[in-house]
Amino acid sequence: MAATSAVALILATPAYAGAPEERPTVASVMTALGRVADPHEVAISPDGARVAWTERLQAADGRNTHSAIHVARLDASAARPVSAARDGRPHRERDVAWSPDGRWLAFVSDAAQDGLMQLYVAPADGGSARLVSDAHGQMQHPRWSPDGRRLAVLYVAGSTQETGALVAYKPDAGVVEETVEEQRIALVDVAGGVLREVSPADVYVYDYDWSPDGTRLAAEAVRGSGTNNYWTAELDVVDAASGQSRTLWKPPLQIANPRWSPDGASIALIHGLMSDEGQTGGDIWVVPASGGEARDLTASLHASPSWLAWRPGGDILFSANADGGTMVGTVTLAGGAVSELWRGPASLLSFSLGRDGVVSAAIHESFAEAPEVWAGPVAQWKPVTRLNATARPLWGEATSLHWDSDGQRVQGWLIPPPHVDPSRRYPLVVSVHGGPSSQASPRWPARWTAVLPTQGYYVLLPNPRGSYGQGEAFTRGNVKDFGYGDLRDVLGGIDAAAAAAPVDPQRAGIVGWSYGGYMAMWAVTQTSRFKAAVAGAGIVNWQSYYGQNRIDQWMLPFFGASVYDDPAVYARSSPITFIKNVKTPTLVLHGDRDSEVPTPQGYEFWHALKTLGVPTQLVIYEGEGHAVSRTDHVRDMQERIVAWFDKYLGS
Repeated sequence: MAATSAVALILATPAYAGAPEERPTVASVMTALGRVADPHEVAISPDGARVAWTERLQAADGRNTHSAIHVARLDASAARPVSAARDGRPHRERDVAWSPDGRWLAFVSDAAQDGLMQLYVAPADGGSARLVSDAHGQMQHPRWSPDGRRLAVLYVAGSTQETGALVAYKPDAGVVEETVEEQRIALVDVAGGVLREVSPADVYVYDYDWSPDGTRLAAEAVRGSGTNNYWTAELDVVDAASGQSRTLWKPPLQIANPRWSPDGASIALIHGLMSDEGQTGGDIWVVPASGGEARDLTASLHASPSWLAWRPGGDILFSANADGGTMVGTVTLAGGAVSELWRGPASLLSFSLGRDGVVSAAIHESFAEAPEVWAGPVAQWKPVTRLNATARPLWGEATSLHWDSDGQRVQGWLIPPPHVDPSRRYPLVVSVHGGPSSQASPRWPARWTAVLPTQGYYVLLPNPRGSYGQGEAFTRGNVKDFGYGDLRDVLGGIDAAAAAAPVDPQRAGIVGWSYGGYMAMWAVTQTSRFKAAVAGAGIVNWQSYYGQNRIDQWMLPFFGASVYDDPAVYARSSPITFIKNVKTPTLVLHGDRDSEVPTPQGYEFWHALKTLGVPTQLVIYEGEGHAVSRTDHVRDMQERIVAWFDKYLGS
């Protein structure tokens, strides 16, 4: 469904900070945003004639845990749902994969039992889905073998919880021990049979790909906890028959998206400094499948590839974060020559490439266009869906800004209110992205990025050093320097915004979540330029955080050593070290079961500010992990953020 009457009401209402009666309520804005459809996964058929996609749906508890699968021709004809459900209720159905001949769709679903994912196969032209697996655990990302006779899947036997560090952790009780649930590659015959785990029992697999002859699988894998050890993952090759595994490459940094070349001679992947599994960016590397030296094909590229696929001719198609936007290009295997095919102020998510290497599909969205499925020849895509045809932005036209900082060119996005009076000066809120390895990209805004402009605020989304989009050297620019250079980049963005728009730099606030929450905490210990701050899931003390969180391995590439070996480098970037400098009123937000940034970090910052007499408030959201997702919690959070900035920044 698309946003309709609520959007029209909001667009007709002027928005000025400090005049609540002249602007829409936060609740009405959130309602309008909630009506925007959310496609989030695409898969194009091998012949490039049809595309399947998944759309997130809201569950009864207000979380976006349910989803539905659809398939259509590229001209949007013959659209229909694909489901294993027989009860008429929404379920979790996702991870669509086309068979090599294009006749079947594989996917995972919990239609048989809520919360328990199983593997299904459905006729692509219509018909009932057939259960393939009889599993007891979590599964995801099915892939067909090249001959179409088997399906591989990532499988966590016996698990009842979604994988990853964003979900709410299971509370400890009794004797606390580290329990490791390994995600393994499992195989099953499409005709029916027993699901057989083939990758080693002590290895967690994040991603994988079949070899062209179907005898081996390339695996992005690690020994030990998958949640905590992504940052030490290796490239392995697993024999599909015996399960025997060997390590092909031990990379110095993080890897993602291993993909086997059509001739079977090479494996391409993305390698770079990545702070979160799934938030991919780096350079494209290739490794000989028989063993040998890895090569960086895009070392001089001023962008951060985030997805790749081989084309039949042996070159690699990729999409990349590029200067705040997205580019699509190719790189040759022999000489590493890069050709840019498309660049734009938009995001292309969940890219999928047809067998000919020409026709592709992706989720397209921008600050001005709500997400839709696009497909067609590369750089000539057209919309397949009209899910959000009536949705209109609730904010003004976003502008890309550039400024110099320490001799580097920094980019950011400035989003204005929907109606701007050039004779006025508006308050500005800087929203720092998480990561830090990530990019503030042109996507349909959500949460405070969408809400604050409707309330009369300009919002600046900077991409300081440590971000993707300017090449790997820029992404590594804050290693062992958290908070210093990146804060200078952020402060330079305030000046750039004030020069470009009617912004009052004396009424600036800062907000962020995760690393962005840390930056909010850090900023108020280093400068008085911010008159209000909101820190969500932020880190106040890197030393105590090291021992509290459940993903301590992520810190090693950024700090260079553990806290036990080099405590000084952690103290140097900790807000608690400079806590007595704080004068800025700060709202602190947290999920109570956050494994990435545990609640003691929020308590420690709040307690210090309270003791120092600085206005502060701590809000804990029950049952939430690192990603707060319940609708009532999200709405409450947005209302509190607006009220906080209104109190300290409003005119």
